[in-house]
Amino acid sequence: MASVAARTVLVVDDEANIRDLVADYLRHDGFEVLQSGSGEEALDLLARTAVDLVILDVRLPGIDGVETLRRLRRSSDVYVLMLTARSEEADRIVGLEVGADDYVTKPFSPREVVARVRTLLRRRDAPAPASDSIVAGPLTLDPGAREARVDDRPVELTALEFDLLAALASAPGRVFTRRQLIERVWGWDFFGDERIVDVHVRKLRRALDDPADDPRLVLTVRGVGYKLAAS
Repeated sequence: MASVAARTVLVVDDEANIRDLVADYLRHDGFEVLQSGSGEEALDLLARTAVDLVILDVRLPGIDGVETLRRLRRSSDVYVLMLTARSEEADRIVGLEVGADDYVTKPFSPREVVARVRTLLRRRDAPAPASDSIVAGPLTLDPGAREARVDDRPVELTALEFDLLAALASAPGRVFTRRQLIERVWGWDFFGDERIVDVHVRKLRRALDDPADDPRLVLTVRGVGYKLAAS
C-alpha cells in the first residue's frame, strides 16, 4: 500500500491565493501537490501525469469545471472533489451528475478539504472484497474483479458507482438509509449533504439501464432509502 506521502493531489482553481492555501494544508498533511489555474491546463497536465485526486473549482475561465470534469471522465475515474459556491446548488448537482465524487462549498475550511481528501482516498485503500459473485435477478456482481453484468451485458461503472452498487448488493432486499450508504461508501466521517446519495443512485440507474420511473433493480423505499431488488 502506498504511503500518504506518495499520493498526489492536483488543485485546480483560477484564484492563486485559494490554490496556495489548499496546497499548503495538503503538503502539511503529507501530500504531494500540483496546481493549475485553468481547465485546459489541468487536462493537459492530467494527460501526462498520474494523480490520486483532483480538487476542481466549478467557476473556471475558459472551459469551466463541469466541462473539465466531463472531458476528464471520458478517460479517467480519478477521484474528484469539486469546489462550488454556497449559493449555487445547481453547480453541485450538475457536478455530481457529471462524475464528481464529492464537493465542498465556498467559503470553506482548508482542514475540511483535507479531511474530505483523506476520506475519499481511504476508500481506495479499503481491503479487497470477497470474490464470490452476487446474483440478484438479472444482475451479477463480482466484487473481487469489480465487474457488473445485467442480463449478461457488461456494465461500465465508476469506482464510486461500483462501491454503491456493491453496498446495496451486500444484502439484496434489505433497505439501506442514506446515512448507512454514506458510511459504507463515503466513510463514517463524511459530513456533507446526504442528498449526494440520491444523485449517485440516479447515475447508477442510468448505467444499469434501470428506468428511474419504473426501476427493476435499485428500488426507492420512500421516506427511508434504497434497496437492491432481491429477485
